[in-house]
Amino acid sequence: MQNNTFSTLFVGQNLIKLKEVDSTNNFLKDMLSKSEPVAEGTVIMADNQFSGRGQQQGIWYTEPGKNISMSLYLKPVFLPLSKQFYLNMAVSLAAGEGLGQFTKNGFKIKWPNDIYYLNKKIGGILIENTLTGATIKSSVIGIGLNINQVNFPESISNKATSLAQILQKETDLIDILEKISIFMEKYYLILKSGNYDILQKDYLKRLYNLGVKASYLYNGKVFEGTITGIEDGGRLLVETHNGQQAFNFKEIEFIHTKINTQ
Repeated sequence: MQNNTFSTLFVGQNLIKLKEVDSTNNFLKDMLSKSEPVAEGTVIMADNQFSGRGQQQGIWYTEPGKNISMSLYLKPVFLPLSKQFYLNMAVSLAAGEGLGQFTKNGFKIKWPNDIYYLNKKIGGILIENTLTGATIKSSVIGIGLNINQVNFPESISNKATSLAQILQKETDLIDILEKISIFMEKYYLILKSGNYDILQKDYLKRLYNLGVKASYLYNGKVFEGTITGIEDGGRLLVETHNGQQAFNFKEIEFIHTKINTQ
């Protein structure tokens, strides 16, 4: 563990850097299962994560030493379970704004928590909460971001991008980690203060396809709809020919052909 000089109060101040690990989330959860105390804001960062996971057990591909593979430990005991999606909002915003410090054009959040540049994925987030009764005891937040990788498996090369592809140059990973830590702390403190309206507003500003008529897949059928917002519990609100509908995670699939742009 090393102490950093990041301009934060606690996020990223304790940084554990690993050469190789199956999953930074697994490593952090293993630490938490032992009796030694772990400081809130601790970050695990690995050069190579060979079994990183995305949502629904999907695999996260990453080239060793090229990208951000990290996990963050937070203790949002103050957050009601009915509002836990706001933690998702805070983390997604922090990742997007951290990356946004290096480009002129901003990044979008594809609901619920993928980070997009134009129509390609540059990163993803996996939050694993431990509950005690009606309280979130702890959160292990995994963040994977494509930074200096320029070659991707053929199966995802048309759907993935990286900061290096956008900027046509490499960027120091610790510089990016510092920016993400700064914005993580900013949005986490907003969350802690109960300013949900700020998080909702900022999240919607960055929401991919908001107000855009596009195609989606639901129950094996394609339909046209327009994203209008997010419920407190995290369900996606979409205006369809049957009126407004709310969808849970993984209920609908985005089809990346926009019908028109606004």
